[in-house]
Amino acid sequence: MKELALKYGCNPNQKPSKIYMEGGKELPIEVINGRPGYINFLDALNSWQLVKELKEATGLPAAASFKHVSPAGAAVGLPLSDTLKKIYFVDDVDFELTPLASAYARARGADRMCSYGDFCALSDTCDKETALLIKREVSDGVIAPDYTPEALEILKEKRKGTYNVIKIDPNYIPDEIEHKQVFGITFEQGRNNIQLNDPKLFENIPTKSKEFPKEAIRDLMISLITLKYTQSNSVCYVKDGQAIGIGAGQQSRVHCTRLAGSKADEWWLRQSPKVMGLPFKPGIRRADRDNTINVYISDEYEDVLRDGTWQMFFTEKPEVFTREEKQEWIAKNTNVSLGSDAFFPFGDNIERAHKSGVQYIAQAGGSIRDDNVIETCDKYGITMAMTGVRLFHH
Repeated sequence: MKELALKYGCNPNQKPSKIYMEGGKELPIEVINGRPGYINFLDALNSWQLVKELKEATGLPAAASFKHVSPAGAAVGLPLSDTLKKIYFVDDVDFELTPLASAYARARGADRMCSYGDFCALSDTCDKETALLIKREVSDGVIAPDYTPEALEILKEKRKGTYNVIKIDPNYIPDEIEHKQVFGITFEQGRNNIQLNDPKLFENIPTKSKEFPKEAIRDLMISLITLKYTQSNSVCYVKDGQAIGIGAGQQSRVHCTRLAGSKADEWWLRQSPKVMGLPFKPGIRRADRDNTINVYISDEYEDVLRDGTWQMFFTEKPEVFTREEKQEWIAKNTNVSLGSDAFFPFGDNIERAHKSGVQYIAQAGGSIRDDNVIETCDKYGITMAMTGVRLFHH
């Protein structure tokens, strides 16, 4: 297939719309089911590049959850603890999670609010177990290099048979020069083919603390690869092989750090006994449970605890999760890794990152206030590498 007509572009008024290859070449994708749209393909192609690189960097199956051309989650296939299984809503499955299914559960579960209605990507052939997990979630589609017959049958049943399933040629390599048009003007640039799985990226360590455990190197690689496909400015917190907070598309670096940090904090708060013990009514929908938890741990907690409202979600009225209790629990999160797609201009970013348990940092370096950033890292015993690599993505 050399071109594929789409229903419309970014918005219904933007017609006609299609995807095609320059020079009449064959598209490296096959639509197996559904009718993906313009934004679906943008998410699919960006997320595929991300999981392919994660697999190459770590040797582990990888998955990503994309919304509006930025990842809401990205992860590799490490086993899940009982706590993570519960907060990711996979503790009730009657089958063993494969490494790919574990990667998907991590990527989809890290930020469930933002992953609602996502497009997901898988680095490996989609197996039955992963398809069963995808079937449970509200999602627009999936891209993978292949699907087992059992997995494909499951996915084709989703959304009354309209779920978007895309198969991509894993051996496809795009041209070295890429183009895009803005306002009728064509832009040309070399593809961003920089490899981020090189440990040498983390050898320039200006901080007093010089120690990078192998798990930290892995997590920093995951962070940087994720940032490579995240709309800039962007910052990514990673722990135990998965992104736990992504701040995308902010004009200010510190706002990226705050946004991603708040998401990392929420991920951690969801594992607290107070949240895991919430007395939800039987049969409550997953989306309603996600929304309720999000409000309960926020400063707007009264919106779900006031009389006449809590009865909709809980069998009994929960206690308030006080600010002091939340801060005490967040302080228990440690050994978090943080990547930034460009330099940190001031130490305020480090101050905010420290509050969310960040111990390891990789950033480009090159700010006129590098000294302030280094000094702030030293204040908290944080190990920071300056990679010299900028990863803007637009």
